[in-house]
Amino acid sequence: MKDVIYILDDEPDILDLVGLSLSKAGFSTACFERWESLKAALNEALPSLLVLDLMLPDADGMQICRDLRSEPRFQSIPIVMLTARVGIEDRISGLEDGADDYLTKPFDAQELVARVRAVLRRLSWQKEARVYEIAPGLLLDLNRFEASLNGKRIDLTLTEFKLLQLLTKRPGWVYTRAQMLDYLWGNDKVVIDRTIDVHIKNLRDKIRPYDVLIKPVRGIGYKYSSED
Repeated sequence: MKDVIYILDDEPDILDLVGLSLSKAGFSTACFERWESLKAALNEALPSLLVLDLMLPDADGMQICRDLRSEPRFQSIPIVMLTARVGIEDRISGLEDGADDYLTKPFDAQELVARVRAVLRRLSWQKEARVYEIAPGLLLDLNRFEASLNGKRIDLTLTEFKLLQLLTKRPGWVYTRAQMLDYLWGNDKVVIDRTIDVHIKNLRDKIRPYDVLIKPVRGIGYKYSSED
């Protein structure tokens, strides 16, 4: 079956360009000019990925992203943002609000297709997974993007969840900061290596007493391991 891509953009020319480019690349597409129309479609069926414009006449794209990430049914939908906003703060905000990738207008249609494929490729293994016990009582639900400890949900941000997911995918494997940045934000280079340290600290604070399982590797990065 083809991956289904939903596209939300209020500019007909952009909508046609994105829809045609993705269709030629082998995807099935559905185009929407208003948030209300897309919302109705989401209640009927979930797409493989959403291409989301941030500047819309009937809604704020950032808020749409936050709302989708807060709803268990929608939070696992990959999101590629499109926007005319080129400021670094806007791009960081979009990624922190839950976008999987971010493209500024004007953009190259082939690059968009490549980024959509890359996001789907990065997330494909998550769809096959269910719930993993990564430590006694500490569960990671890859379908719901949730972590819980002894039956109580841990309030992780999307970035913190993805870091925990990455580190526990290969226990003992050392990930460099550059690898973690690439996993979290792909080709977007608006963040620095030390951003990882901040997110790791917040993550460790939230998963105590298992914070000791996330170990720094001096001069390289981090690993998840129960061994000393």
